[in-house]
Amino acid sequence: MKPGACKPRSGLQICNNANATSWHMEQSLLSYIYIYTRSFCYLSLLALPCAWKYLIDQLESLLAEATYELEKMGQAFGCLQVDQSTVAIRENFGKFDDVLEPGCHCLPWCFGSKVAGHLSLRVQQLDVRCETKTKDNVFVTVVASIQYRALAEKAADAFYKLSNTRAQIQAYVFDVIRASVPKLDLDSTFEQKNDIAKAVEDELEKAMSAYGYEIVQTLIVDIEPDEHVKRAMNEINAAARMRVAANEKAEAEKILQIKRAEGDAESKYLAGLGIARQRQAIVDGLRDSVLAFSENVPGTTSKDVMDMVLVTQYFDTMKEIGASSKSSSIFIPHGPGAVKDVAAQIREGLLQANAAQ
Repeated sequence: MKPGACKPRSGLQICNNANATSWHMEQSLLSYIYIYTRSFCYLSLLALPCAWKYLIDQLESLLAEATYELEKMGQAFGCLQVDQSTVAIRENFGKFDDVLEPGCHCLPWCFGSKVAGHLSLRVQQLDVRCETKTKDNVFVTVVASIQYRALAEKAADAFYKLSNTRAQIQAYVFDVIRASVPKLDLDSTFEQKNDIAKAVEDELEKAMSAYGYEIVQTLIVDIEPDEHVKRAMNEINAAARMRVAANEKAEAEKILQIKRAEGDAESKYLAGLGIARQRQAIVDGLRDSVLAFSENVPGTTSKDVMDMVLVTQYFDTMKEIGASSKSSSIFIPHGPGAVKDVAAQIREGLLQANAAQ
């Protein structure tokens, strides 16, 4: 036998050593509890709040150590506990033997059995940030969220075939995104993010199923263009909205002007009707006055009556102008003898109009 080599031990010696190890661990746990309890009593005399915090911290540390020691003790006795949603990989002399389901299992270490590791069956999430450029040469950062889990029936493949699952998934995500986004412009990238997520999921499902993993869901949670690009996009959007607002304002002003013109035209039309009716009433009144005057005063002609009416209206008008303080009208000529000339001009105009007809 070589110097320094260990002598082979019998099975009885191994059992005695295991029992001795378990007894020493129990004694060490009891001593830990005794030491911490005595320390707490001393500290409680000094400062009670600090003692409570110290006790809680030490008890948590003690429970963690006790759990680890109990697991080692269970393995020393050949027992193993597998938690829920977790499987354990058992090897026999370094070779894969079986997948242990949640529960308590017998693990005879004396026959070469050991636990190579544990594999969680829970859904895990990996967030991947990938920088790429679009078809219109805009650099964007695409954030993809990958939700995956290991399959219980393929736990051996998931444990042995991949050394770094997250790095493998990240590489596939980079490959698909950098192959899909450069085919789209920036606006299409935002519109077709579900198609990009579907392409990533299909590629991952096809690649990771051979390694015992299932892709539950793939989401494109964010697309972040460069800060200058976002600012330019916001300015374009603001300019477009301002243009629409200006068009709407112009249309509103146009409608107001049209309605105002229509109202003005309607007002002038009604005013014209009023003036026409007023003049018709004046003419009718003058006619009746001339006829009545001619019948009551023999020897007078229609011309005499019209001259007298015009003089009367002339003086009434002058009276109204003098009574108004804000009047700015000027009559030229303004003498009473001008009434005859005005009447002559009116008669000549009427005669010329009749001759033209």
